[in-house]
Amino acid sequence: MDWSQSLRLVAPEELLSIAGLVLLLVAAWGGDRAARAITWLSVAAIAACAVLVAPALCSGASGPDTLAFNGQYRADAFASFAKLLIYAAAGASLIVAPAFFERVKAMRAEYPILILFAVLGMGMMVSAADLITLYIGLELNSLSAYVLAAFLRSDDRSAEAGLKYFVLGALASGILLFGMSLTYGFTGTTSFAGISTALHGGLSHGALFGITFMLAGLAFKISAVPFHMWTPDVYEGAPTPVTTFFATAPKVAALTLTMRVALDAFGSQAHAWQQIVIFAALASIVVGALGAIGQQNIKRLLAYSSINNVGFMLIGLAAATPKGASAMLVYLAIYVAMSVGGFVAVLMLKDADGAPVENIADLAGLSRHRKVLSLCIAMVMFSLAGIPPLFGFWGKFVVFQAAVQAGMVPLAAVGIAASVIGAFYYIKIVKILYFDEPAMKAVGKSDWMHQALLAISALVISPAGYLLTVWLGHYANSAAAALFGAV
Repeated sequence: MDWSQSLRLVAPEELLSIAGLVLLLVAAWGGDRAARAITWLSVAAIAACAVLVAPALCSGASGPDTLAFNGQYRADAFASFAKLLIYAAAGASLIVAPAFFERVKAMRAEYPILILFAVLGMGMMVSAADLITLYIGLELNSLSAYVLAAFLRSDDRSAEAGLKYFVLGALASGILLFGMSLTYGFTGTTSFAGISTALHGGLSHGALFGITFMLAGLAFKISAVPFHMWTPDVYEGAPTPVTTFFATAPKVAALTLTMRVALDAFGSQAHAWQQIVIFAALASIVVGALGAIGQQNIKRLLAYSSINNVGFMLIGLAAATPKGASAMLVYLAIYVAMSVGGFVAVLMLKDADGAPVENIADLAGLSRHRKVLSLCIAMVMFSLAGIPPLFGFWGKFVVFQAAVQAGMVPLAAVGIAASVIGAFYYIKIVKILYFDEPAMKAVGKSDWMHQALLAISALVISPAGYLLTVWLGHYANSAAAALFGAV
C-alpha cells in the first residue's frame, strides 16, 4: 500500500480532523466569547476542503487510482460531487447560526466544531468502499447530530428532539449493523468490490436478508417511509440552524451512501433491492404529501416535504442505471438550494421581539408588509412542488425521464400523479401569504447574512437556474460514471 498516495487522497478528512481538534482547543481556552470567530474559521476550513476535492470532480476521477488504504476509501468524482454539496450545505448552516443563537443567548463555541466533525463523518460515508469505513463515518456523523438536535438545553422541544433522534438512531444503527454482519457472513468480505464479486454467482437467502436490513438502516438516515417517524419531531424541536443542517448535508450524505451501497456493493443483484426501493419511493411520496396537508407548523411541513422529495429521488435509484444515478445527483443539488432557501426564510420569520414565528396561520398576509421575503418563500414553495419555470421542476423532470428510459413507465406515472397531491400544501402556503387577511406577526427585522443567503438560493431556484443545467448535468454524469466504473 502506498501510504503517501492514501494520505493525499484523504487530505480533506485530514484537514477537517486537524481543524476540529485545533478549534476545540481554542474553544476550551477562549470560551463562548470565541464562538463567532470559531464559526468563521470553520467555514474557512470547509471552503479549503472544497478546493481540495473539486479537482477530482473536474477530472472525472475513477478507477484504482482513487482507492486508499487497501480499498477502504474511494476519492472518486462521485464522492467529490457529494462532498461539494455537503460542504455548501454545512457552510450555510454555520453562517446562519450566530444571529439565531445570540438572540437566545445560546451561542456556544461547540456548535461549529460539532458541525465540522459531522462533516468529517459524512465525508467518510460518501467515500466509503468498505462496510467498516461506512459504519465509522456514519457513527461519527450521528454522534455529532444527536448533540446538535438537543443543543438548546433550556428548550424542552430541543431536548425531546435530541432524545428521540438518539433512541431511534441507535435502533437504526443496530439494524444496519445486523445487515452488515449478515452480508459479511454470506459473502466473506466487507469490501464493496468483494461483495459485488461474491454476489455475481447468485444471491443466497442470508445475503438477501443482509441487503434488506442494510437498506432498512439507511432508510432511517434518509427519512424514507416507513422509517420517517423521527423527522417531523426532530425538525420542529431542533434549533432552526440545526434543522437547516439536518435537511441538507446529512440528507446528501445518506442518499449518496445509499447509492454507493446499492449500485456498487449490490449492483450485480439490482433485481433483489429494486422492489424495496420502489416501495420506499412511492410510500415516501404519498406519505410525505398527505402528512404535510394538516400541519400547522412551517418546520413540520418542511419535514414532510423532505420525506416527499426523498421519494422522488429514490425513483432515480430504482432505475439502477447511470442515467438514474445522474438524475438523483442533479435533484440533490437543486434540493439543497431549495432547502437552504426554505429554512433561511423560516429563520427570517420573527415577531417584533425577535421570537421565531413558526405557525403557518401567523404568516397570513405577509406579502402586504414583507414583499421580498414573501416572494422568496413563494418561489421556494413552487419550486419544491416542481412547478415550471422554477428550477425544482428540472429535478423532477430528469428523475422521471430516467425512470421512463429504464422501462419503469408505471413508476414514473404514479410518481407524477402523486406529485399533484404535494402541490396542494405548497400552494396553500402561497395562498396564505398573498390572499389571507394580514396577521401582522412576522414583523421583526432580518439579519443581513440571512438576506444574502436567501437571495442566492432564490436566484438558483429561479428560471435563471436553468443556465446551470448543462454544467450541472455534465458533472452529475461524470460522478455517475465514476460510480458505475467502480462496479
